[in-house]
Amino acid sequence: MDSRTNLVVGITGGMGCGKSTAAALFVPHGFVHLDADRVVREELLKSPPVIAAVRQHFGPSVLDAGGAVDRRQLAGVVFADESELRWLEELLHPLLGASWRNLFARSRGQRFMAEVPLLFEKQLNNWFDFTICVATESALQLRRLEQRGIAPELARQRIAKQLPLARKCEMADFVIVNDGSLEFLRDQVELLATRLLKLPTA
Repeated sequence: MDSRTNLVVGITGGMGCGKSTAAALFVPHGFVHLDADRVVREELLKSPPVIAAVRQHFGPSVLDAGGAVDRRQLAGVVFADESELRWLEELLHPLLGASWRNLFARSRGQRFMAEVPLLFEKQLNNWFDFTICVATESALQLRRLEQRGIAPELARQRIAKQLPLARKCEMADFVIVNDGSLEFLRDQVELLATRLLKLPTA
């Protein structure tokens, strides 16, 4: 890799597959972990223009008493209606893309590991030099989501709105299997990080 060229990798997978854990394990190898959900939660949904657009579209019921977006109320609306979810994604994804492009433009020779749940669903492949899918078997996936307090019915509903995990694995440049121990996951990340740093970027 040219020391002046950024290496930008997108990492995705199904809910409960361990995307965040895997992405964080790349940090000791010199990667900056970017989290799309965190940017949406901590930046975009707190932006006055976004709050105004959300209020105008959904009404005041998705705002809290202080006028901020109530993420739980908003999630209840958009995950129950495909068209509403699509509207929200079309509002947020361009803003996320612009934020990251600005970051990449200001950087030289940096390594980024960007965690994006809907990477393939929204055809965001061209944002990245390479893509990774973190996979696990479905029973373990649901068990992990239950441990996070997500009811099985809601977990299945949300998973159903994503591409099948097998299809994501087919589309990714690399696949990490997260069915075993943390050490097993760490070993895969170490091998892949070493390989990524040897590959030419676009």
